[in-house]
Amino acid sequence: MPKVIDLLKEGRTEDAWQMCCGFIDLSMDEFMNIQNRLLQEQIQLLGNCELGRRLMNDNIPDTVEEFRQNMPMTTYADYCDDLNEKREDILPVKPDFWMQTSGRSGEYPYKWIPVNKRFWEEAGKNFGAIALFAACNERGDVKLNPGDKWLYATAQPPFLTGNIPYKLNEELGIQFLPPLVESEYMSFDERIDKGFKLALSEGMTGFFGLAGVLVAIGEKFKNQTGSTNISSLISQPRLLSRLVQGKLVSKIAGRSMLPKDLWSLKQIISTGTDVTVYRNRIKELWGRTPLEVYGNTETTVLATQTWDNNGMVFFPNLNYLEFIPEKEHVKWQLDNTYQPKTVLLDEVKSGDCYELVITNFHGGAMVRYRIGDMIRITELKNDRLSIQLPQIAFERRADDLIDLGFMRLTERVIWQAIEKTGIPYKEWTAHKEIGDNPQLHLYLELNDGDRVNEEELADAVYDQIKQLDDGLYVYTDLSSFEDLIEFKPIKATLLPPGTFSNYKNQQMKEGKELAQLKPPHINPSDKALSLLGVRKAGTVKGD
Repeated sequence: MPKVIDLLKEGRTEDAWQMCCGFIDLSMDEFMNIQNRLLQEQIQLLGNCELGRRLMNDNIPDTVEEFRQNMPMTTYADYCDDLNEKREDILPVKPDFWMQTSGRSGEYPYKWIPVNKRFWEEAGKNFGAIALFAACNERGDVKLNPGDKWLYATAQPPFLTGNIPYKLNEELGIQFLPPLVESEYMSFDERIDKGFKLALSEGMTGFFGLAGVLVAIGEKFKNQTGSTNISSLISQPRLLSRLVQGKLVSKIAGRSMLPKDLWSLKQIISTGTDVTVYRNRIKELWGRTPLEVYGNTETTVLATQTWDNNGMVFFPNLNYLEFIPEKEHVKWQLDNTYQPKTVLLDEVKSGDCYELVITNFHGGAMVRYRIGDMIRITELKNDRLSIQLPQIAFERRADDLIDLGFMRLTERVIWQAIEKTGIPYKEWTAHKEIGDNPQLHLYLELNDGDRVNEEELADAVYDQIKQLDDGLYVYTDLSSFEDLIEFKPIKATLLPPGTFSNYKNQQMKEGKELAQLKPPHINPSDKALSLLGVRKAGTVKGD
């Protein structure tokens, strides 16, 4: 099968579009037929390997229905011992390489995920779709050219976002600034600095990275270029020409120079839970609305927006999709021995939220795997673009994880950090909050008579978090990333004495069960916060 880059070089743009983006023209029946056919293939592969037989208790299903009825759902704890030792002999298909993502403190510092050749080839088509959607204005509009130059603003291998640029280069001919072979030996800030210098002299057509990173880079650029000494660049004519043009554009606009004054980008592709929050700021800084993509290391990529930058649509070819309705999820929360029921994509309802369960295709390792995400079905189809498939949005985490983009925090880590500060307290709760930037907002009630400065408290907790678990960080060179973002990721608020006692008394008056007499430590509901006397401000779906 030809690569996308070969089709583009031959001028076969219609074929390139169909290969990557043709899935948006599927009917629901066609989408489900692909899902069921690929799952049947995966069941056979699982039945022939040690991992699959173990997960299925040696009861290999014959049909999709049997698979859903008899195969228990899994979490990474079911794979940890084998995958963290990279045991290739037990897998359905021998992997070509392994990807790493953050784990859970006290359980496993990292998660290792095997990736085989066929799975990665299929993922390449989806990356092609994302690149095409990010640049187009209508169906079939191909504005991607081999040799396009993108700034490299992601993590490095073995993380997923560090492996994707290599596939984009292989499949689409995307050139990265700085070159990939050099980038692996640079810290994050070194890559950004070198990439910008190359972009000033060579040009740049695209950008791929976390939403918060795009904003931080753009703001830093905005603040620094106002003091740029043009005369010092006289020996670099291409760079000088670009800067002079940018200064002229910004002067006419009556503002500081922005990245969009220097480059007219065709694609901005952004990942992370905060894309919706940063969308307008990214457009203001970079001149283009970012395309939102949804995925993770265990699935590679699940869904993408199309050219209207509204709801995302699922890819059919990498993972089997099941959905736990929110009511079923709540039942499981109250009783973790309960096995929640699932529905399929052709059974979801508009406006409802679901916990996502996936099974890798093409010999992947994850089987009925709960990735810990809640998604919302925003529409059952997109009539504006004639797409007959459900449109989705990432809603929030379904577990006790708070994702700040570059750092992921569990209840255990936050609690240990509070304890290690030595600050006397009665109780605490925390959620993710978005103001200008994503933050962990920590609410504490201190012991009677104790007083602590809130800013010092936040700093102390953050210092302890950094010492607890390196595995929580998306970027291994965290100090470089901290210099870039220039904001504090933790905010603390002290609650008045008696706050949690009053909460307990109110819950008892309402006849709540023992387990509900205290608010959850992580991601309390709006109602729970209101009972604590807290108005939940600046939050986003995705905490």
